[in-house]
Amino acid sequence: MSKECISTDRAPSAIGPYSQAVRIRAGDLIFTAGQLPMDPKSGSLIDGDIEAQTVRVLENIKAVLEAAGSGLDQVVKTTVFLKSMDDFPRMNTVYGTFFKENPPARSAVEVSRLPRDARIEIECIATT
Repeated sequence: MSKECISTDRAPSAIGPYSQAVRIRAGDLIFTAGQLPMDPKSGSLIDGDIEAQTVRVLENIKAVLEAAGSGLDQVVKTTVFLKSMDDFPRMNTVYGTFFKENPPARSAVEVSRLPRDARIEIECIATT
């Protein structure tokens, strides 16, 4: 698999830890379902602020990808759903710790409500 981060000055530069686009040249694609900040053992939504919920969501995504023979370094696109865009800066800081180099392309949107009244949900596309 070849993952190439695409950047051009003919479009707005990334304002966080994400790439404008990512090109893949081989491999199978994995499309994850949206992951909520749920404890995998109890099945319950975790308590905590947006930082704690973001960590839990990304740990859940990591586990799903590893089960599929992939990992966070193979993620090419994420979509972040936030209950409040006021949480974006703090989510973004945590998100950046999971995608330090060659971050995936990303969209982030505010939604009126998420399942179980979570503050965040993230889905992704990755390669194997």
